[in-house]
Amino acid sequence: MAGLIVAIVVVVFLLILFARTVRIIPQARAGIVERLGRYHRTLTPGLTILAPFVDRLKPLIDLREQVVSFEPQPVITSDNLVVQIDTVLYFTVNDAKSATYEVANPLQAIEQITVTTLRNVIGALSLEDALTSRDHINAQLRGVLDEATSKWGIRVNRVEIKSIDPPGTIQEAMEKQMRAERDRRAAILNAEGVKQSQILTAEGQKQAAVLSAEGQKQAAILRAEGEAQAIGTVFEAIHDGNPDQQLLSYQYLQMLPRLAQGDANKVFVIPSEFADAFGGIGRAFAPANANAASPAPDASGADNAVKSARPGLPGAEDAGAPARPGLPGAEKAGAPARPGLPGAENAGVRPR
Repeated sequence: MAGLIVAIVVVVFLLILFARTVRIIPQARAGIVERLGRYHRTLTPGLTILAPFVDRLKPLIDLREQVVSFEPQPVITSDNLVVQIDTVLYFTVNDAKSATYEVANPLQAIEQITVTTLRNVIGALSLEDALTSRDHINAQLRGVLDEATSKWGIRVNRVEIKSIDPPGTIQEAMEKQMRAERDRRAAILNAEGVKQSQILTAEGQKQAAVLSAEGQKQAAILRAEGEAQAIGTVFEAIHDGNPDQQLLSYQYLQMLPRLAQGDANKVFVIPSEFADAFGGIGRAFAPANANAASPAPDASGADNAVKSARPGLPGAEDAGAPARPGLPGAEKAGAPARPGLPGAENAGVRPR
């Protein structure tokens, strides 16, 4: 029984000795070994053998990039406004020995130095600059923190400002200012749009007027050329056809009804040339009617036949026909003269 207890005690001792001797360091971790209370070495990832009861392994240190978010801190700007600033810090432990022995609480130290540096940087800026210069603030914070934490074996990769919250009244005033600024920009843009629209409209009207004038000019030229060609064609047709006086008189009579066209015409004026045209048509048709009514004289007695002459024409007095009153030769024909006409006193007619 006593031998069994001794064996169990030996096995337990060996297990404890093995556990204190053989250690496995995970990846991205680092271990500090102290021998008899003094720094001995830094363990890297892998299998490590320690001297039992002599070496002591401190808690492992994470070598990965770590993210720390700090509570919003009140910061006073250069224009005496208190703003709440929330920051995020990204850092990496690059020296496990310095991070273990140079600073007691690395996270607290980093937080305090971040707040202090943030107040120094923001205190030199106005609220508007702080809101619009976050990249500049981040760069300044990173430079100061990296310099301060380098001796701790910690490298600050970047510092980000999550939010800058001014007081409620300041936010309301900023919103009103922004709204007024946008209204002003909208009014300017609207005025510019109206201006451009009026300019384009005027340009369009100008071009339309120019094109319309050009079109009217071309139309007038083409109309004049057409009328000139039409007149030339009619002129050539008339001269080529060689019309006589009777045809011209007939065409003249056909144009007379057009003089009376129109609702405003109340008086029909007969031109003085009407009698001449009508007389020409009469002379054109008189020989045909005379030949159709009288028998054709023979060749031998043609000179002695009594011809009836037209009144008022030359030779009427020689033919013995009664002359028209008031016409030349009426006195010789012995016809009674019309009162008031030349020759009336020679005919013995009492004037009216």
